[in-house]
Amino acid sequence: MNKNVVIAIVLGALVLIAGIQAFQLFTLKTKLAGGQISTTTAPAAGGGSSPQLPSNLENLPSMVGGC
Repeated sequence: MNKNVVIAIVLGALVLIAGIQAFQLFTLKTKLAGGQISTTTAPAAGGGSSPQLPSNLENLPSMVGGC
């Protein structure tokens, strides 16, 4: 295959992907403007200020390395 043909195919694929992403961003903006999508998050069930950590992550030092 010719090198220029491969470059043209890759460039065409990138332009196609960019076009699809631009369309998705446009539809997302219109849904947000129309109020069809909510950007708020639900409160945590535990009601605490920090998420529960697995037991192997609870006893880590506060600073690692440095001066």
